[in-house]
Amino acid sequence: MLAEQRAEAILRELAERRAASVTDLCQVTGASEATIRRDLNALAKQGKLSKVHGGAVQLNGEFLSEEPEMSVKRGLHIPEKERIAQYAAGLIEDDDIVFLDGGSTVMRMTEHLKPTRALFVTNGVECAFWLLERGLRVYMLGGALKRDTASTVGAEAMDALRRYNFTKAFLGAGGVTAEQGFTVPEPEDAALKALAAARARRVYMLVDSSKFGRVCAAVAFPVEEANIITDRAPGPAYSECTGITVA
Repeated sequence: MLAEQRAEAILRELAERRAASVTDLCQVTGASEATIRRDLNALAKQGKLSKVHGGAVQLNGEFLSEEPEMSVKRGLHIPEKERIAQYAAGLIEDDDIVFLDGGSTVMRMTEHLKPTRALFVTNGVECAFWLLERGLRVYMLGGALKRDTASTVGAEAMDALRRYNFTKAFLGAGGVTAEQGFTVPEPEDAALKALAAARARRVYMLVDSSKFGRVCAAVAFPVEEANIITDRAPGPAYSECTGITVA
């Protein structure tokens, strides 16, 4: 396949799926990974697509390079987040050891938790506060404190997280696609989410429907490694990869 034909095939694939990995594009074109990466570089320079880690996204798709502050995120998609959070809170059982990250939807879970003997661990400052206000057992991860999300990240937070095994982890994401997985704007956040997921028996991603099709710079982990709780069913590409619950 000539370079022009590969470019057409790549752009056609992105038009249909909004995002595609290098591996996917190799299968579509029959080219090597090195060739596809060169093609993506050339098309990105021409302004025809956006490169992301491990692949590319359609230029008119939504690519997030920065995370909004928590005060902004709290005001977005409130009814959807409420439904998701309420459903997720109902999954907590007395014998659970639970990790909650600092995401805005995850934090809303605290408003719906019933009295329980479950143990909670979180890196979210506000999340820890509301758990404590409800008389629940809570441990807060130390580490560098991020101003925009009021959550701890970095080496200290990761070291503390390695001391736990969880029955359930509830996490948020800035974006999710079947190809790129769960993504967030910053690598430190992605690393912490990935470790929390790896140490949990069951992983639940709380993502409202606005997150589907978005891609952020840092990949946390693939879609198939978690169950999704959302407010509206996405396309079949997601249901083929993992379990989806519509709250």
